Amino acid sequence: MEFKNKKVLITGASRGIGKATALAFAEKGAKVGLNFRSNLEEAQKTLAELPGTEHQLFQTDIGQKKNCQTLIDTFIRAYGQLDILVNNAGISIFHEIDSVDFEHWAHAWETTFQTNLFAAANLCYWGAKAMMQTGGGRIVNVSSRGAFRGEPTKPAYGASKAALNAMSQSLAKKLAPHNIYVGVVAPGFTETEMAAITLTPAERENLLRESPFQRMAQPKEVAHAILFLASDGAEYSSGTIIDVNGASYLRS
Repeated sequence: MEFKNKKVLITGASRGIGKATALAFAEKGAKVGLNFRSNLEEAQKTLAELPGTEHQLFQTDIGQKKNCQTLIDTFIRAYGQLDILVNNAGISIFHEIDSVDFEHWAHAWETTFQTNLFAAANLCYWGAKAMMQTGGGRIVNVSSRGAFRGEPTKPAYGASKAALNAMSQSLAKKLAPHNIYVGVVAPGFTETEMAAITLTPAERENLLRESPFQRMAQPKEVAHAILFLASDGAEYSSGTIIDVNGASYLRS
């Protein structure tokens, strides 16, 4: 897979899956725009690690509706066109229905959907409009196995990712005549910096038992699937959802 001089925008790109995806695209010759919300120090570290030149940081909170158009417009001014959009940014908030008050419950749903679904939808809108002007492009949305197996401790997260899947497949049908191809990658639990900080030893052990590989996914493995869907030759895979969960959850 080669992406020489392709212009790629990745949201949530300062660390984890977003960082691994940025590195993978840059290694293949792409010019990468790294969107992040607040962690400037981490974003600058990621930028410094990218091979090649002309990569840039784009700091904005995509959870604010007006910022989505601004982000796409700013990217276009910087690079001239948008070839590949990767909607990776996402949040999850614990809100178990039998233990939280209604204010916490409602806040979790509103905040989760604002970032995980509405921001992605808005960026798809403005990103697709830009791609239509230049003959087409690729959109890859990062979902989760939680969209299929359920998330009892954070149901808004699972619901937002299920909605993201449905939206992506609807757009794959609608945008195909415009030479815009839309795919989804649905990772299981991934070995990120955040996982290392937040997981207890017992939680980690339980996660390791879920997969016959006895490990979690590595961010670069998720990135590999993202690059496939964004690559030339993957056009007829538009509408596909690729599971990257180490056979920890198998769906028919």
